[in-house]
Amino acid sequence: MSLLSVIVPCYNEEENVACFYEELMKNRPFFEKEGLEVEILYIDDGSRDGTVREVKKLRERDGRVRLISFSRNFGKEAAIYAGLEKSKGDYVVMMDADLQDPPSLLPEMFSHIQEGYDSVATRRVSRKGEPPIRSFFARMFYRLVNHISKTEIVDGARDYRLMTRQVVDAILRMTEYNRFTKGIFGWVGFKTRWMEYENIERAHGETKWSFWKLFLYAIDGITAFSTVPLALASVMGVLFCIIAFLMIFVIIIKTLLFGDPVGGWPSMTCIICMVSGVQLFCLGIVGQYLSKTYMEVKKRPIYLIKEEI
Repeated sequence: MSLLSVIVPCYNEEENVACFYEELMKNRPFFEKEGLEVEILYIDDGSRDGTVREVKKLRERDGRVRLISFSRNFGKEAAIYAGLEKSKGDYVVMMDADLQDPPSLLPEMFSHIQEGYDSVATRRVSRKGEPPIRSFFARMFYRLVNHISKTEIVDGARDYRLMTRQVVDAILRMTEYNRFTKGIFGWVGFKTRWMEYENIERAHGETKWSFWKLFLYAIDGITAFSTVPLALASVMGVLFCIIAFLMIFVIIIKTLLFGDPVGGWPSMTCIICMVSGVQLFCLGIVGQYLSKTYMEVKKRPIYLIKEEI
């Protein structure tokens, strides 16, 4: 029999732990038909509620449930990496505990694997239930990152993905500290089948992803898989140097022909503020890459485990 590992990152998902398990177990006839044994890895990302307690209750009912609890909150990227590293399955699937990744899609996903695909990924075709401003910036992010990066990141892509062991091992070879899983999936390649479905709202609770967290996550994605912002900073620097030389030439000619009037200080103030802003913007871009390098060379562990059952 083949083993299917189900990785479930959790952060304050006390209300969803049991619901997810029950929904997943509705696929029991499918698992038996395909000869699949199942292990369920709940990755507790330093939850502050009763998530660990609920997982332990499930463990008492079903020995296939495993718990990996972090010493603190390391983020979803670390939880995904830990799940992949601890999984033992011939096939591995990642799913959110809030049931926005419907387990009912598993039979169809597995059928595509049997057709010869190395992984089956999912993407949302709508963003129903999300604030319009958040959906707008999400679409802009995908357009931007696909224009400046050679790694394709599909608009609406979810972390819900079924993979063969070969794909999992390839991902685990990428041990960088600053992780952007959506980009890593695209970078490793392999034959991927995309499945589309309508957005599903959370079963319980509220999303842990605020607009600010998503903004920082987008910056991580851009800096992780593209150096175009650095080139942009260089181009802007050259451009403003050219403009400065031209303005110097114009001022010299104007002074020789018409004298040196005192007027013009408001426009000069605006120019100084604009150029200073561009300099700080470019310095911030360099700082982002430098900070990523700083974190990488320290070689800190991606996560620390407090408890493993």
